[in-house]
Amino acid sequence: MSKILIRGAKVLGGEPQDVLIDGAVIAEVGGGLSAEGVDEVVEADGKILLPGLVDLHTHLREPGREDSETVLTGTRAAASGGYTSVFAMANTFPVADTAGVVEQVYRLGKESGYCDVQPIGAVTVGLEGQKLAELGAMHESAAGVTVFSDDGKCVHDAVIMRRALEYVKAFGGVVAQHAQEPRLTEGAQMNEGTVSAELGLGGWPAVAEESIIARDVLLAEHVGSRVHICHLSTAGSVEIVRWAKSRGIDVTAEVTPHHLLLTDELVRSYNPVYKVNPPLRTEKDVMALREALADGTIDIVATDHAPHPHEDKDCEWAAAAMGMVGLETALSVVQQTMVETGLLDWAGVADRMSVKPAEIGRAQGHGRPVSAGEPANLVLVDADYRGAVDPAGFASRSRNTPYEGRELPGRVTHTWLRGKATLADGKLA
Repeated sequence: MSKILIRGAKVLGGEPQDVLIDGAVIAEVGGGLSAEGVDEVVEADGKILLPGLVDLHTHLREPGREDSETVLTGTRAAASGGYTSVFAMANTFPVADTAGVVEQVYRLGKESGYCDVQPIGAVTVGLEGQKLAELGAMHESAAGVTVFSDDGKCVHDAVIMRRALEYVKAFGGVVAQHAQEPRLTEGAQMNEGTVSAELGLGGWPAVAEESIIARDVLLAEHVGSRVHICHLSTAGSVEIVRWAKSRGIDVTAEVTPHHLLLTDELVRSYNPVYKVNPPLRTEKDVMALREALADGTIDIVATDHAPHPHEDKDCEWAAAAMGMVGLETALSVVQQTMVETGLLDWAGVADRMSVKPAEIGRAQGHGRPVSAGEPANLVLVDADYRGAVDPAGFASRSRNTPYEGRELPGRVTHTWLRGKATLADGKLA
């Protein structure tokens, strides 16, 4: 156990302060703290200090697709991006639909040491949408699962979705829905609109997302349970969630960094790096998502970090896998789209990327205030940095980023997990 003094950090973007870490907790926050007896002094020089980030939507791929990511490489990527806790989606091989599989992922996270890993359990057996998985057993396991999702697939059967909402209500769990009506998206390759018509690619209509969200918020109201909307992507979806919240329905929603920045115009290049589910939408949708994140209609930013090996993305558009890596660039994209546009301050970023995701997922010890007595889960950000994204330097095993060569602001320099540096001076511990 060591003592670390972070000197001159702007806590939540405020005035520079010193932060003393003693072992796994924050011992003191204030001005002019003494370095006597301290093992290490980190000169922050006005960098931004935030609570460690929490990602409610990460694909770590292990077990089964270790060619694209493992729990170890994924958590190293998370630490590089400032995350101290990630929630691992269930679409692994085998699917995380039993206590045994979620406990395996949980154990691998413990062994990695780079961030806390909380497995998400599947809603249905094999993600097939036919029969409820072992929700209770996964919750009662060592992993203590509280979030359940068939992400990658939609729980399209209304009866199954209702039963899942009823089941998790008993222990305060939440169902995280991948909102995609399958019959409306057969053969879909990109957002349905002017660009898809011009390119001759199958369209993924906004109504395929919006109709499922509308159904599920009504089911959640009927049952009195919690529902979370994964990767919300359209202006219409924003209005439905806003309406549901006005009625007091217990719904939360997330947006990805790429849906805050990129549009379907990029698909004109036919570069499969821009192929993602839900697809990149229009500029109108992007603006609506930013405003909704700012006003709290959308609760959190989640990466939907979806690593794929080179051969699954470097091919013709129709055959390419859907998804983008995002853990190592998320904070930079949020800085560009939300902070530099004046829509959020750094306290707002901490709320959307740490506090609220920790609350939704019940991530104990995370998303806590930067104050004395709290766990020392922290991230230090050089907000003045500007640089082009180079995936060759990623800690992730995969390189399918849409930002290669794009200049983005901000760089994570340090990440601490319970007082232990997982990233120091931009290098993994």
